[in-house]
Amino acid sequence: MKTVWENVDKFEELIANYAGSKYGIAIDSCTNALFLSFKYCKDVLKLDDWFVEIPKQTYISVPMQAINAGYKVKFIDKSWSGSYKLGSLPIIDSAQRFGSQMYVDGTFYCLSFNFKKILSTGKGGMILTDNKDAYEWFKRMRYDGRPSIYYNDMMHIPVNEIGYHMYMTPEQAVMGIQNFYTL
Repeated sequence: MKTVWENVDKFEELIANYAGSKYGIAIDSCTNALFLSFKYCKDVLKLDDWFVEIPKQTYISVPMQAINAGYKVKFIDKSWSGSYKLGSLPIIDSAQRFGSQMYVDGTFYCLSFNFKKILSTGKGGMILTDNKDAYEWFKRMRYDGRPSIYYNDMMHIPVNEIGYHMYMTPEQAVMGIQNFYTL
């Protein structure tokens, strides 16, 4: 291994393959995975849905992240178990579900690895997608807009766009890999 960051790549590949997705992007929480997914839909795909329909019975960070990304929310009575789609956007909140081949084609499928979840890294999340452009955008955005997390010299990392500080640490990824094999 050249760098500890390769553990993050390994964890992403492991989960993407298990879930049936082409790509996995490890994030520091499902909350931030949802935020980045909302931002991609709003800013890149230009999906300007007036309201994002969200079940009344969900974790409070879900509507908060829709609002933080520039959407308005509308709470609806909707029963769900494990995962649900967020209105007409291609975003699925799957913080409560984790299973083989769970990925839904054409979506941004958001996972949680919180300490209370089926697969835990202590804290963490992931976006599953089959969209290469979105994959590359999410990778940059999670690491402050930088093209790679592999740089060790912060003074020489090019920043071409402003992103967010939302990456999963190598230690969390190692924990996820180890815990995956105990499921």
